[in-house]
Amino acid sequence: MNQPVISRLARQLTRHLDGLLLALLIALLVLSTAVVFSASGQSGVRLGGHLTNIALAVVVLVVVANIPPHILAKAGPPLYAVGIVLLIGVALFGEIRNGARRWLPLGVVSIQPSEIMKIALPLMLAWFFHQREATLKLRDFGIAALIVAIPFLLVLRQPDLGTSLLIAASGFYVLFFAGLSWRIIAGLGVLGAVSLPLAWGLMHDYQRQRVMTLLDPSADPLGAGYHIIQSMIAIGSGGMFGKGWLSGTQNQLDFIPERTTDFIFAVYSEEFGLLGNIVLMLLYLAVVARGLKIAEHAPSMFARLMAGTISLNFFTYVFVNMGMVSGILPVVGVPLPFMSYGGTALVTLMIGFGMLMSLSTHRKLLKT
Repeated sequence: MNQPVISRLARQLTRHLDGLLLALLIALLVLSTAVVFSASGQSGVRLGGHLTNIALAVVVLVVVANIPPHILAKAGPPLYAVGIVLLIGVALFGEIRNGARRWLPLGVVSIQPSEIMKIALPLMLAWFFHQREATLKLRDFGIAALIVAIPFLLVLRQPDLGTSLLIAASGFYVLFFAGLSWRIIAGLGVLGAVSLPLAWGLMHDYQRQRVMTLLDPSADPLGAGYHIIQSMIAIGSGGMFGKGWLSGTQNQLDFIPERTTDFIFAVYSEEFGLLGNIVLMLLYLAVVARGLKIAEHAPSMFARLMAGTISLNFFTYVFVNMGMVSGILPVVGVPLPFMSYGGTALVTLMIGFGMLMSLSTHRKLLKT
């Protein structure tokens, strides 16, 4: 393949990338590489794995960004159907790990179908509302709520309360951007508050323990409260400017649990301090703002719903992880987007942002 052909192919593949959004994501990935290297005890193997995950995720981003929105819309119903079938498969044949049935063995590999639903559900709902844009009625929101409820309940029974709530939030965002009445939203809020005692009774023992640990982690400092206590010590000890890269004592002395994955924010805070946290939060907010700007200028209902939902989903994941590590939310096992080590979560995020770039750069959505 000669040079002009390669150049032409490169231009073709990159012309649907949103420059500003890509620059923000790259900045986050550079930060994550430095923090993963520190959190892993300067492990070359871990760093190599992280860079491999980034390379794979970037390829996925470029491929998805070049898929036109009308094809993305058509993928919604079959992907949702496959996800539901796989979740039923988990309920019937799934592997039990740490007391939960969340993984489905498929020969040489096992998959977690709930991850598929993070993409499939908003795609399905955005397609559904796009088809009914001209004649949208209240009953359509009822049907959409049922579409949300099925995967929510299937994931909840695994049990996986954290992921089920994130899936429900994803569905709610689509309904919100589709025009769900504020009266209904307020009613749902009141209903949720009233049902809290019932929800408490239905929760598993370990889930209730997480809530109690949130309220008083010192009640079991060497057991259930250990994660939160150590992460808060690390965050607080970072001070204004941090202890410096590779110099965090809580990190280097192995006090922070899951420090390359769920609790990587504690490592970052200890080494870069409040100032570093402000920079990280500004990067996250800039990504969300860019996504909402794309939603504002979207040429179709499908594009608006998907762009808005992807942006708010991203904000939710960031908020939940930071809240969990800071001790203001229960520990639910949500990684910090673009910072935590892990290939599956990173690829899932890049699929979402690839879709966002496609919606931004393909200006016309064909009728599906």
